[in-house]
Amino acid sequence: MINCSRAWVPALGALAIALGAVHVAGQQPPDAKRAPAPTLTTPSTTVKPVDAAGFLQRWVLLEPIKVSGQLTDSAVRAAVDKQYFPDQLSVVPHGGETVTVAEERLAWHAVDTTNYNVNLYHFAYALNKPTSNVLFWAVTRIDVPHEMRDVRLAIGSNAASIWWLNGEEVIGIYGDRQTVIDDGVSKKVTLTQGLNTIRAAVINAGGATDFCARFIDADDKPLTGIRVRLGRE
Repeated sequence: MINCSRAWVPALGALAIALGAVHVAGQQPPDAKRAPAPTLTTPSTTVKPVDAAGFLQRWVLLEPIKVSGQLTDSAVRAAVDKQYFPDQLSVVPHGGETVTVAEERLAWHAVDTTNYNVNLYHFAYALNKPTSNVLFWAVTRIDVPHEMRDVRLAIGSNAASIWWLNGEEVIGIYGDRQTVIDDGVSKKVTLTQGLNTIRAAVINAGGATDFCARFIDADDKPLTGIRVRLGRE
């Protein structure tokens, strides 16, 4: 049995207070607000033409979903086939809307990129979100003045990614890879007059992560006469 004399009680109390003070002082402060992503801005116009090289520079991005980060074909397929939120392969989101994934509320963000690619690491880091072992959903819409046949979606991503055009899966690239322009090219597809929806799921295991996308014609030249319009109309 521990037997403390009355003389020790005040000293023990002081020690307890001191230890408590040390504990409080050792607590991590809340994460400070981080600077905005240096390559991403909030859209300020209704439409945005593709750039001179045809790259799509306006997207709606969902905050990252935590996944295993495995990049084999089967693991990527399993991660993408899982349903995380309702209508994930058909929803046309707006910036500020949210979904709930595994009891975590995640927001969609409309962004313009100042580069040919969309830097997902910048996107997640600026939001104090994880950048490794994550899956990003990205959606955009292009407004096409007339039907365009025999065009192809050309993409690159870090790391694996799967892509859909108007609800149809058109291309996937797998493994731990860097973003290379036109790294993956779809079969020939048709863009219908009006709005066409492009959707991507990008999985990153660690380090940098980004993607790029554009359409090319039958001569492998980029399509430049199209515009991005994120509306649902």
